[in-house]
Amino acid sequence: MTRLQALRKERGYTQIKMQMLTGIDQSDYSKLETGKRYYTYEQLRRIALALDTSMDYLAGLTDERRPYPRAGQEEER
Repeated sequence: MTRLQALRKERGYTQIKMQMLTGIDQSDYSKLETGKRYYTYEQLRRIALALDTSMDYLAGLTDERRPYPRAGQEEER
């Protein structure tokens, strides 16, 4: 199971729900989850926002699931 699929299922989202949250067609989203299609920058950004994680986590560059502080938000300590 990919990180993308695992996060989606943890949140209780279907691929149709992800389509509604991201604007990415369900069939294209399915291909992203199975690795049959590569992300565009904009798709990865939308997915990270919808799943409340970082683009780096989805890309496998970090194991930290929490997103970075967003622009205009103060960091909680």
